[in-house]
Amino acid sequence: MAVSRTGRHRRLSLAVALLTAIVTVLGFMVPAHAADPGTDDEGAPQSLRAKLEVAAKEYYDAKNKLVASQKRQVKIQQKLRDAQLTLSRLNVEVANIAAARYKGSQLGVLNGLFTGQGNPDRLLDAAAVSEYLTWRDNEQLLKHRTARDDAAFQESALKAEVAEEKKQLAQLDKVKRNAEKALATVGGLVTAGYKGPVPEAQPAPRTSSGGWPRETCSYKDPTGTGGCITPRMYHLLQEAQFAGFKRFTKCWRSQSWGEHPKGRACDHSANTGNFGGTATGLSKTYGNRLAAWAQKNAEALGVMYIIWFRQIWFPGVGWRSYSSCCDASSMHTNHVHISML
Repeated sequence: MAVSRTGRHRRLSLAVALLTAIVTVLGFMVPAHAADPGTDDEGAPQSLRAKLEVAAKEYYDAKNKLVASQKRQVKIQQKLRDAQLTLSRLNVEVANIAAARYKGSQLGVLNGLFTGQGNPDRLLDAAAVSEYLTWRDNEQLLKHRTARDDAAFQESALKAEVAEEKKQLAQLDKVKRNAEKALATVGGLVTAGYKGPVPEAQPAPRTSSGGWPRETCSYKDPTGTGGCITPRMYHLLQEAQFAGFKRFTKCWRSQSWGEHPKGRACDHSANTGNFGGTATGLSKTYGNRLAAWAQKNAEALGVMYIIWFRQIWFPGVGWRSYSSCCDASSMHTNHVHISML
């Protein structure tokens, strides 16, 4: 049966209206992070990762300098105490020397030699003794000056180290504030975090100055991604396994942002065989223990940050709330994310 032009136009209008409604509904259903080019596939703003990396490097650098300064202060304080004790003892000896010379005993010997008074042999013996005493006294006076200069030097060095300590404490406070501002974009409220008795990890290698060496993605990723990870990331994986955390893990990932493509991040599933949905029961307990272990050993291993179950940990800041959208992986409720320096 033929359909009128008006009927066809009416059906077309209804189809367009229906399509528009479907697109609108689907638009609301698309996760916010998927439509945002500035957000990665784990729900974190790319700018946040960049800021956290800078802040973490600055934090560990300042912390390393602070610890080194405090260690030097301990040594300097010991040297200062030793110098002050030596100086105190020599002060008594120098006072005795000054008193003896004041009485003119040496002048008496010289006067007898020049005037001819007294037994010449005895006067010569006395002269020899006087010369020896002069040499001995000069040695003591030199030791006194050395001890005095050493004490002054140690006091100056200690003053410099106290100033260095104050400088690094101020830097740590600055880094903490910057990190807190960055974390505020994903929540940033103080949270309880994860605690509990966990084994200590073997520290990762450091430079001679105590810092973290620069590393490349040079180790084959043992989690079967076909990619690579850094030596420090590999070290953490080994230490985690030694501590009993052996569940499903994936590290390297091909993408244009974050630490995964650099081999500096791993996702540790709370479940046994895959990432799955939101962890519950024993799986969540496993994730809690792993997050606590990574936090406790963060400074020894070079951890940059940890994300687990809507919380993020950052050095110097602690645990903060972490909001994301919209699945278990993005919200990190099925895996513990660990990023390394």
